Amino acid sequence: MKVLFLVQGFKVAASRYRVLNYIPYLNEHGVETTVSLYPRNPVEIMGFLGRLPEYDCLFLQRKRFRGALLALVRKRARKIIYDFDDSVMYRNSRAGDPHSKTRMKRFGDMVRASDFVIAGNRFLMEQTLPFTKKVDVLPTALDAGRYIAKDYSENKERVTIGWIGDHGSIHYMEKMKPVFETIGRSYRQAELSIVCDVFIDCRDIPVIKKVWSQETEIADLRDMDIGLMPLMNDLWSEGKCGLKILQYFGVGVPAVCTPVGVNKDVVKDGVAGFYANTADEWVDRLSKLIEDAGLRRRMGERGREVVMKGYTIEACAPRLLDILHRTVKG
Repeated sequence: MKVLFLVQGFKVAASRYRVLNYIPYLNEHGVETTVSLYPRNPVEIMGFLGRLPEYDCLFLQRKRFRGALLALVRKRARKIIYDFDDSVMYRNSRAGDPHSKTRMKRFGDMVRASDFVIAGNRFLMEQTLPFTKKVDVLPTALDAGRYIAKDYSENKERVTIGWIGDHGSIHYMEKMKPVFETIGRSYRQAELSIVCDVFIDCRDIPVIKKVWSQETEIADLRDMDIGLMPLMNDLWSEGKCGLKILQYFGVGVPAVCTPVGVNKDVVKDGVAGFYANTADEWVDRLSKLIEDAGLRRRMGERGREVVMKGYTIEACAPRLLDILHRTVKG
């Protein structure tokens, strides 16, 4: 079986976690894989269309073709699988109105043109069902071999509250600044670590700014004591697939999160982390974890168990392989 994977970028989180991490497993199980970026100009598009019939399946990660190009892709591709892990049919959390007829039409056209759709969570699957019944949920998964558990025997002077993400999500942290300032005034041992390519500044709590890199990602996560995933309660956030929480849990770090979307599936309140909606709730939950190192360790260990049970490449790769086989044979 020959499969062509189109991704947004080799360093883009969704591309790495939903495609690139699976390639070694697929190769070992008889799938001949080619991974390319989406074509960006007429020359690249013509080359892409010319090669399409050589593959048994075209796997599209998140981005959507449209109009005449989508029709040509559908005509020349033997089979198409569309994978997505965001509410691409809605505007993002910074928009005044999440609804967009254009976005929904592009999504519907892409889904109808696909032979199978892989959704990152149940909410995204539900958005797909009006257009096709050939859809299943495959969560974002971690490479268990990379995620080494945090060493809780180390004595740290400071408690590190951490967040990892891309620049498109930093606005969630901006809204949290009053919470961080309150925590900083109450707990002089607390510090905030941000792993990204853009940052926020706070007056009353030290902010450690770490530029993300694949080489230091795991070490930066293990340096955290509490992981954060603040969101807004809106349609865009419902589509989030919880990668941050999975990463925190993967190294044994507890999480405090907004209970929206897949966060509610991954985090059970009071077990491996806490839910928080209001500023007061954020301060209260963070305070509990800052004050109790034993609680942080117990919750972190439970979170790691959750990830290792159902959110690893080892757990999810056989399901992806089965989807590929069923789609190509169908």
